Amino acid sequence: MTDASAAEGGDYLDIGAIQQIIPHRYPFLLVDRILELVPGERAVGLKNVSADEPFFQGHFPGHPVMPGVLIVEAMAQTSAILVVQTLGEEAEGKAVFFMTIDGARFRKPVIPGDCLHIHVEKVRQRGQVWKFQCEAKVGDKVCAEATISAMLTDQDVG
Repeated sequence: MTDASAAEGGDYLDIGAIQQIIPHRYPFLLVDRILELVPGERAVGLKNVSADEPFFQGHFPGHPVMPGVLIVEAMAQTSAILVVQTLGEEAEGKAVFFMTIDGARFRKPVIPGDCLHIHVEKVRQRGQVWKFQCEAKVGDKVCAEATISAMLTDQDVG
């Protein structure tokens, strides 16, 4: 697999491809597109934040803000896509489960109309456990950051 990015001629993975890689579905699929992916190293996901998102009804009426836990979930989903794309056939029949979150910081609210870019970079891999440094940005502003880990398991959730 080679390095690819939107700047080099198009989206790397669209929503259809993402749905073949991870089991999440609406309303919990929080990555619309993968813009960039370097297997074993990093990925950039995109979440187009729509005013129609179901969580905005209660978070918060009159002042909609994307919940921080969902931003972290978008980071985890982008990380899972990187794991599966890195391992290829080795990941077939397996699932990536979120394990830990460290150092989460929320710096700027994410609101309807924002294009949230989720940057994940592999810090290390030991056996089936992967660790990532993640940032979520709108434009050049960091909205959230965290270090997360995930585990590849034999449990198929598809």
